[in-house]
Order: sequence, then C-alpha cells, then structure tokens
Amino acid sequence: MNRRLALAVLPLLMAVTACSGTVDDDPAPRPAAAERPSPFRDCATLSTAPTAASPGSGPTASGTPGTTARAVGGSALPELTLSCFTGGAPVVLREVAGPAVINVWASWCPPCRKELPAFQRLSERAAGQLQVVGVNSRDSRSGAQSIGEDFGVRFPILVDQGEALQRELKRNAIPLTLFVAADGQVRHIDASGALDDATLAKLVRQHLGLAVPA
Repeated sequence: MNRRLALAVLPLLMAVTACSGTVDDDPAPRPAAAERPSPFRDCATLSTAPTAASPGSGPTASGTPGTTARAVGGSALPELTLSCFTGGAPVVLREVAGPAVINVWASWCPPCRKELPAFQRLSERAAGQLQVVGVNSRDSRSGAQSIGEDFGVRFPILVDQGEALQRELKRNAIPLTLFVAADGQVRHIDASGALDDATLAKLVRQHLGLAVPA
C-alpha cells in the first residue's frame, strides 16, 4: 500500500519541482515608460520665412512698416548650431528666417516663467507675420517640458545648455529677447525683465515694423 502511495505522489513532487525551477531569480527589467510627447512644435520650418514677410519689408528709418528707406543698424545672429528640443536636424541659428522674436529662457528663472505666456500669445496673434522661437538655456529637459505643458507653450524651442548664445552676445542674465528683422539682422536685444503683451507689441512695432494686436 505504501509503495502504491509513493508511486502516486512521486509525479506530483516532480511537477512541483519543475515549476519552481522555472522561476527566474533575476527577472528581466521592465521596459522604461514611454517619454512624454513634447508640447513644443518641431523646428523644421524655422528656415522658412513667415508667409506675410517679404525680403523688401521691414522697418523704415522712422520705425514704421514699409520698404526700407535706408539701412537700419543691426548685426547678424551669432554663428551657432543648436539642437531642437523635439529632435531632428540641428538648427543653424543664422538660418532662422526673420522677422523673428527669439526668447532665451529657463524653467528656474521666475521672470522667464512670467513672460512665456505672452510670447505664446504673440506667436498666435502674429502667425504669418513673424516667428517666435525659444532658446532653453542651462536647464533640465524635464523642467522645460513641464513649463511647456503647464503654460501652454507651443512654439519651437532650441536647446543651449552651454549658454553659447549668451556668451556670443556677452549677456549673462535671462530672460533675453532678440528682435530679428526679415534681412536676418538683430535690431534690438531686450534684457529689461519680464515682458507683457503690450510691451512685446510695442517692441515688435518699433524694431521690426510690424503691427500686431496686444
């Protein structure tokens, strides 16, 4: 009887041993969670001029819209190549087609956070007239991503973790805003602090000769 019982129990013992033997003491790591999609636009169209811009347009000597009566002082953008936050091909800064407003910012900078919504509204109100471009400086990707999500920032963002643009411009503080005319010349650099809608509209009219609603 005992022999029969032993023969009956033996297959069960073998089966249990086989199942426990298949347990992996060092299971494979789970795949990382997918990266959140970027809130920002890609940079593919930055070298294409706004649809309403033309090579002959820009501020006159009096700072009003129209064909240029005489040259207005300015300098070309620095010879820098920056990566795009969304990936893709790096962007040659001098190939960003004007008119453009380029804002240098970081998520840890309170005035930057304060003014970013105004730049987003400018990008919407002046669509087809000028480009609004951000340059994220000395920041973490997660910090910039969170600001874009929380503040609804959608315009293209370039990445400058080494502060190369600030060094070229010999400017330390941010926020920093460049007003670039249709001919690619920097007409004005503003470092006065957080800009609001009315001030942005005034500076765009004064330095780029474009009337946009405040």
